[in-house]
Amino acid sequence: MSRIDTPQTMDLGSWIARRAAIGPHRQALTFDGATLTFGEFADRVDRLAAALVAGGVTPGDRVAYLGPNHPMFLTALFASARAGATFVPLNFRLTGSELAYILNDCGAHTLIADAALTGTVDAVAGELSVSRKVVVTAADGWEPAEEIIAGSAPIAEPAHPAADELAVIMYTSGTTGRPKGAMLTHGNLFWNNVNALLCLDVEAGDITYCAAPLFHIGGLNVTTLLTLQKGGHVVLSAAFDPVQALADIETHRITTMFGVPAMYLFMSQVPQYETADLSSLRYLVCGGAPVPEPLMRRYAERGLAFAQGYGLTETAPLALVMGLDESAAKIGAAGNKVLPLSDVRLVDATNTVVPKGSPGEICVRGPQVMVGYWQNPGATAAVIDDEGWFHTGDVGREDDDGYIYVVDRVKDMVISGGENVYPAEVESVLYSHPAVAEIAIIGLPDAKWGEAVTAVIATAAGQTVTLEELREFAADQLARYKLPLRLEFVDALPRNPSGKVLKYQLREQYTTAVPSA
Repeated sequence: MSRIDTPQTMDLGSWIARRAAIGPHRQALTFDGATLTFGEFADRVDRLAAALVAGGVTPGDRVAYLGPNHPMFLTALFASARAGATFVPLNFRLTGSELAYILNDCGAHTLIADAALTGTVDAVAGELSVSRKVVVTAADGWEPAEEIIAGSAPIAEPAHPAADELAVIMYTSGTTGRPKGAMLTHGNLFWNNVNALLCLDVEAGDITYCAAPLFHIGGLNVTTLLTLQKGGHVVLSAAFDPVQALADIETHRITTMFGVPAMYLFMSQVPQYETADLSSLRYLVCGGAPVPEPLMRRYAERGLAFAQGYGLTETAPLALVMGLDESAAKIGAAGNKVLPLSDVRLVDATNTVVPKGSPGEICVRGPQVMVGYWQNPGATAAVIDDEGWFHTGDVGREDDDGYIYVVDRVKDMVISGGENVYPAEVESVLYSHPAVAEIAIIGLPDAKWGEAVTAVIATAAGQTVTLEELREFAADQLARYKLPLRLEFVDALPRNPSGKVLKYQLREQYTTAVPSA
């Protein structure tokens, strides 16, 4: 067994080693019917760390990973830290040219990839500066990960990076331009988890379910790393499927799960939801957007409650938390502006704090906030001010009790007839219409109003709805200027891998002259 870390260390690489020292026989990670104990997991981590060093990785180098959820992702994450390297998770849905940009931007030394994706990488090999290519299973021209792990002894002297050294560079989705690499330090990840452990009821006996993509901060660090650090058990799924998720919850006696609202919506819409045994669940964690009230009621009928949260890649991710005992009383809120270790404030365009009840940009300050964007000081300066506040680009309102309601993205706000319309507010109301399965509100050019409030919906099975019916349904809950002027139908809303609706795609698709209503 590798040397036990000193109590002063908080580096990511020590988390599994220390848990293995505490309870080597405890179950740590289950995937595809196979389970690793903490002792077995730590051994694989340290063998891969030694193989990375033997392959030329030095402290500060970047190790990238490309592939769907798999134990090798987490093994590589912790092994990179044990080697003193920085881990770079990659979105496996990117094209070859998009991957080449990120790999070259971060200067990755070693790339570990799923076999199904090696062809994508090989197609742009001439553009890459990667020194070593490792494949999870087998592929021509790539080193098999299992062989290099089996052929290595555990690392004798693991690195212990300082709290301010980089642990992960996580690239943003890049939906409006080139992706930016958010630099998260070992301290960012550690203090984020401390913040979470002081807010959420996480137990060493928890069995958490992870089907959200690990390359996204939500899938990685809301319950996955948190549960592992606590000594709990992670059941990992390669991808999210609502029927499989319900079956896995029943089979593995899952106690907690992280997901975005769309995941929980899809689970509740399949027939298996009515009969699945969900009695093992203690609570569900939801991020990405507030849980709509109808969805909360749907799960409450099964005796299940949501712990909600709000965060971003740049905040590692925790910024706001809504506890189980608060969600029902503060429906739609993202959480209290004060966490044990961090703060939130709302500001106007002049960076002045706005009064309660007024919309303002959500800003976060605390030890979990990133140190900046990789090799992009201009982008860093644009979002982190001189006082250390990170400007999220999201608009929120604070109520009299200090709870923040995330109204919308600054860039998604619709300005209709000179009035600001926040899509999330309109979506929350229209979501309750029985014909609406999914909805997105966007602004489209309009000759009279500047922008027309436009509802893009996927209807529930067997349901139909008209624009007039939607307007009438919401008329007593929304001001007239907030009501949709246009209605478009889709089979399903376009979403990124983390489940967020890609509104820019909808705006591009429907941007035409809109007749005034």
